[in-house]
Amino acid sequence: MRLLLVEDQVMAAEYLAKGLAENDFVVDVAHDGVEGLHYLLANEYDLAILDVMLPAMNGWTMLEQARQAGKMTPVMFLTACDDIDDRVHGLALGAEEYLVKPFAFSELLTRVSGIIRRKTPAVGNSDAVFLQVSDLQLDLFRRSVSRNGRRIELTQKEFLLLSLLMRRQGEVLSRTVLAEQVWDMNFDPETNVIDVAIRRLRSKIDDGHELKLLHSIRGAGYVLDNLTKL
Repeated sequence: MRLLLVEDQVMAAEYLAKGLAENDFVVDVAHDGVEGLHYLLANEYDLAILDVMLPAMNGWTMLEQARQAGKMTPVMFLTACDDIDDRVHGLALGAEEYLVKPFAFSELLTRVSGIIRRKTPAVGNSDAVFLQVSDLQLDLFRRSVSRNGRRIELTQKEFLLLSLLMRRQGEVLSRTVLAEQVWDMNFDPETNVIDVAIRRLRSKIDDGHELKLLHSIRGAGYVLDNLTKL
C-alpha cells in the first residue's frame, strides 16, 4: 500500500518513513505543503499523513485544495497542538484522524491500519479485510493469501505486488507503475526484476489451476483478472 507523508522536520520524516517501509508500506515524502499537494494530486495513495504546520502551505489548506480538486484520499493530520478547535477544523475539512505530537510509532501504525481497514471494502467476514478475484483471496491485515482454500506462501514483495494487482483488478499496470508502487524506484528498462517477480508470483497463484488470473499484456504491462474478461 502506498502512503504520502508530508512532514517538514527531516529527521522525523525519515524516522516515520523508515518505520512505515519496514511494515510493508511504500512511502512518498514531501517536506512542505506545496510539494505535498503536488504529490497528492499527481498520484493515488491509500492514505496521506499531513503535518498541520508546514512551510509554503499548511496541511489544512492542502486538504481543502485536494478536496476541491476532487481528490478523496483519506487523510490523517499530525499536530503539535492539542487545541480542540484545531482538531474540529481538520475533521470538518474531511480528515479521518488527528494524532497529537509527541506520539509512539506504534500508535501511528495502529491509526494508519485502522483508517485503511475502514476504507477498504470487506468481503464475507466483516472482521477482516479481503481482496478477492475468482477463488483467489488476500487478507490485507493477516497477510495471508489462498486460492481455492489452499494457503499460498509469498515473499514481502510478492504480497505487495499481488495486493496492488488485486486492488486494481482488470487494469493493465505498466512496469513503471509496479516499480514505483511496489519497489519504490524509478523504472529502469534494462532491469528484469519486475518480470522475474511476476513469473514467480504467477507460478504460485496459477500453476495447477485451469483458470489463469495473472496475464502479460504485450507492450503494456500486467493485469490480474478472470480470463473470460480479457
